Amino acid sequence: MKPNQLIDGLKFLTQFGICGLAIAFILLITFPDKFIISPDKHVDNIAIEEKNPVEIFSYHDAISLAAPAVVNVYARQLRTEQSNPLFQDPLFRRFFGDIPKDQEINNNLGSGVILNDSGYLLTNAHVITEANDIQVTLYDGRQTTAKVVGIDSETDLAVLHIDLKNLPVAPIGNSDALKVGDVVMAIGNPYNFGQTVTQGIVSATRRNSVGINLIEDFIQTDAAINPGNSGGALINARGELVGINTAIVSNTGGSQGIGFAIPMDQAIDVMQQLLSKGFVERGWLGIVPQPVPADISEALGLNASGIFVTAVFNGSPAADAGVMPGDIIIEVNGNALVDSQQAVQVISVYKPGEIINLDIIRDWDRIFLTAEVRQRPKIVR
Repeated sequence: MKPNQLIDGLKFLTQFGICGLAIAFILLITFPDKFIISPDKHVDNIAIEEKNPVEIFSYHDAISLAAPAVVNVYARQLRTEQSNPLFQDPLFRRFFGDIPKDQEINNNLGSGVILNDSGYLLTNAHVITEANDIQVTLYDGRQTTAKVVGIDSETDLAVLHIDLKNLPVAPIGNSDALKVGDVVMAIGNPYNFGQTVTQGIVSATRRNSVGINLIEDFIQTDAAINPGNSGGALINARGELVGINTAIVSNTGGSQGIGFAIPMDQAIDVMQQLLSKGFVERGWLGIVPQPVPADISEALGLNASGIFVTAVFNGSPAADAGVMPGDIIIEVNGNALVDSQQAVQVISVYKPGEIINLDIIRDWDRIFLTAEVRQRPKIVR
């Protein structure tokens, strides 16, 4: 390339660059908002991003939905008795008059959840059993006396009624949809400190054979539950009621991260039956089941399935069907029986009058019987 051509090329590039800068300068002055990033806007965006995680991980809105419907329950049992039978003797009373009776007061503390605006609420049966006086304190401070509508001791549930207006009602969730790891919160009145919320996860579902109630289908949670939480709410992260807190496993009386709640699908069914019938329909066969002895199970190749009938009640459905002590019932209507607790659960699902098929092993032979279940007799504890 000749020197003159090189110089001409450099001149062209210089003129082109100057022209581009001039155009950019004119655009910058004419439309400053299009090309200048505001420091204020940048800071605002960062601030918004920092707030979002706080909003996501707060359960305040969920708790606000359910908490107003959770109440404190105070049950008092007053017993009056004479300290000496002599005081009741007519001759003694003629000369000495009536001797004051000794009084024993037992106070029980628990929680409850209002489920409709007519004033019906659920709590645990063990909170109010044999109570002479039941007082309820609402979230808004109102206090009133509660009346017992019905008790189902087999699930440890009780329905109470309070006569107040403008009552908050807990939103009901689908307890069947709960999965292990779901976030849940317990709301109640532990140790009478006042309404308290604790948070955890679902540790397990459909826990039975715990040995707390006759009918068990518990939600297990590590949300802290303590004395006073019984009958309170277990809610999900949306503020929906999914369970009624009922018991803890503890060596000290305090929470150790193992709590149990009755699923709402079961609790609602019990409540509706208590309101409509005064009792809960449950099938009953009339046997005393026990685990199959290990040597018999091994010899029969049952792999620990089935239940061993140790006794049959006279006049019971099992007796009428021909079930005998020593029988091993391995299936009911095709449902395999695993243990005694599960067998009670399976049979109790059937309504009185329903026919069930029993698959039985007797003296190494397989036999099939049918039985008509009846209403389970009320158990007085």
